[in-house]
Amino acid sequence: MVYVPHRVYTSKILDAIDEGILDRDQVILACLNWMSEQEVKNMAECNDFFSYEEESEEELDTCEDM
Repeated sequence: MVYVPHRVYTSKILDAIDEGILDRDQVILACLNWMSEQEVKNMAECNDFFSYEEESEEELDTCEDM
C-alpha cells in the first residue's frame, strides 16, 4: 500500500496489518475505544458509514406514501 510519508505511525500500523502482525479487528476496536463518542460520530458521518440507514428510511417513506 501507498501511505502518506508524514503519517509514520499510521503507516506502521497499516503495514503491520498487511503483514499479518496485527489483527485488523483488534486495531479497529482499539481505535474506536480510544476515540471519544463525538470523534466516532464525526468519522462515521464524514465517511458515510450509515448511508444505508438513510436509504432504508427513504424506502420506508416511499412505502408509507402508497
